[in-house]
Amino acid sequence: MIAEIGHFALILAFAVAIFQMIVPLIGASRGWSPWIEAARPAAIAQFGLVAISFAALTYSFVVSDFSVLLVYENSHTAKPMLYKVAGVWGNHEGSMLLWVLILALFGAAAATFDPNLPPKLRARALAVQASIGVAFYAFILFTSNPFWRMSPAPFNGRDLNPLLQDPGLAFHPPFLYLGYVGLSMAFSFAVAAMIEGRVDAAWARWVRPWTLSAWVFLTIGIAMGSWWAYYELGWGGFWFWDPVENASFMPWLLAAALLHSAIVVEKREVLKSWTILLAIMAFGFSLIGTFIVRSGVITSVHSFANDPKRGVFILAILAFFVGGALTLYAARAAAMQAKGMFAPVSREGALVLNNILLAVSAFVVFIGTVWPLIAELVWGRVLSVGTPFFEKAFTPFMVVLAIILPIGAILPWKRGKIAKTLAPLRGALLFALAVATLVFAVSTGKSALAVIGAGLGSWLIAGAAADLWQRTGNSGFARLGRLPRADWGKAVAHAGLGVTFIGVSLLMAWQVEDIRVAQIGQSFEVDGYEITLDAVNEVPGPNYTATVATMHVDRGGKRIAVMYPEKRFYPVQAMPTTEAAIQNGVFRDIYLVIGDKQTNGGWAVRSYIKPFASWIWLGATLMALGGFLSLSDRRYRVAAGARRQAQPRPQATPAE
Repeated sequence: MIAEIGHFALILAFAVAIFQMIVPLIGASRGWSPWIEAARPAAIAQFGLVAISFAALTYSFVVSDFSVLLVYENSHTAKPMLYKVAGVWGNHEGSMLLWVLILALFGAAAATFDPNLPPKLRARALAVQASIGVAFYAFILFTSNPFWRMSPAPFNGRDLNPLLQDPGLAFHPPFLYLGYVGLSMAFSFAVAAMIEGRVDAAWARWVRPWTLSAWVFLTIGIAMGSWWAYYELGWGGFWFWDPVENASFMPWLLAAALLHSAIVVEKREVLKSWTILLAIMAFGFSLIGTFIVRSGVITSVHSFANDPKRGVFILAILAFFVGGALTLYAARAAAMQAKGMFAPVSREGALVLNNILLAVSAFVVFIGTVWPLIAELVWGRVLSVGTPFFEKAFTPFMVVLAIILPIGAILPWKRGKIAKTLAPLRGALLFALAVATLVFAVSTGKSALAVIGAGLGSWLIAGAAADLWQRTGNSGFARLGRLPRADWGKAVAHAGLGVTFIGVSLLMAWQVEDIRVAQIGQSFEVDGYEITLDAVNEVPGPNYTATVATMHVDRGGKRIAVMYPEKRFYPVQAMPTTEAAIQNGVFRDIYLVIGDKQTNGGWAVRSYIKPFASWIWLGATLMALGGFLSLSDRRYRVAAGARRQAQPRPQATPAE
């Protein structure tokens, strides 16, 4: 009965979304206030209905209702409760229900918050948001229904993919979807503004919080996925340029560009058409990511489904929304003319360069991701585009971006002088050079990546500090606490990017790897650490059996850690997983992996010493924290600047 309630609620949400798509749009074009206002309760009702549907599916997983086909295929009675709940979105159908839940959540938030938003713009944006919902409700109900029953109901299920039975993967998809789907609000506002024929500073002020929210959630989701890959897959890496990893990274890059571009529209009313285009493409790449994960065109460890028919449906959604938005964009080009001018050496110029670098880097990642597919379709050749291509093609853009970020943050609007701008950054430049020199001194004979990355990361961190100090008027530390939170957010986010630069570069340049067969009781040395394989035991788990090694690590005669790497086997899915043991430190991680037993009685052991690994995720945490600080700024929450811009707008008729 619960599953039927969920199914019925989903159908009702589909009907409400159709109403929300049509009625407010007609009302806004005709100036009919009741029809315009209908968008708000419809958006809230739609969210309530899809929330009931999602809750019904969650209940089915929690109580192990195996008469529901999706529960049977993705759960098991012996599975821990956390993974029963995570099983709701650990599959194609459930994850799509989460997709529309978050889509409706953002629509309800837009309907509820910011009372100063012009009613017509809100109505049009909510109508566009609902049209996206209509497409995905149809996709779920007609191709991916999560509530199908099976009879007779089996006694137990087939269990969830063991790779997904992990705390990191339990929370990674919701955050990632909050980012993916959150970009739909920027898209909806962009299309609504084009329909209205009005793109101005007020519009930019309203769209920035939604874009920033999506970017923050994408940052958290990508960081959690990277951390999961680091400790769960046992590969010893944090990023593999996997197609699905790239599918989340491309919208992140474009959302970052959109954030910076919207600042220019808000402050100077230029780059309007470019900002609208970025809003369209950022959400478009989110849809591309959805297509990649679910179509089966690209094989990945992260893929949810391999159904070409479903892929065609998503491709049609992508073509309709992105193609339709670009057509409207071409028709409304005249309404998005810039009002101001600026010199190349100005904050606007720096932000334009920032946007070019981010957009081109996203395009490079896109080409590398889809090129194997293009080569196979067009020339019948099987190609593989791996890490070397991405590192060589992508890295130069990030190097230039890191160089210009501190300079662009201090440059004045409209016109500036490089010499005058660099004066407050002299200390930051000296600090960066000092760090680079230090790294060079301790890495002689190794890759130059460490020197360049550490120098650029230090430049970003010190540049962010110099920017904050300059905003105080060099009047002392007391005024730092009175700076707007948005200023602090920008500085913390830029510094976080610098910390990530340092972590990535030093890890890649200085990592030490050792692969060997070790006997029980044998000790071996890795980069100054003495590692001993003490014992290997079989340990039962709740729904798996584990081969657990006990290994101790010493240095200079002192015990550093006792570590327990595992190799698990899940009998229901007949699938093994690797659970690395990691001893985290501020300046290095010790990373141990136990493999299979060998014919000579020994065990395959992989050992890594990973310098500054934790700095990668510390940097991502700081970037997300910077975003939250900016969102907590009252100017973001109430759109004060936009309200001042919007107040003089005359009303055409009393009916409006």
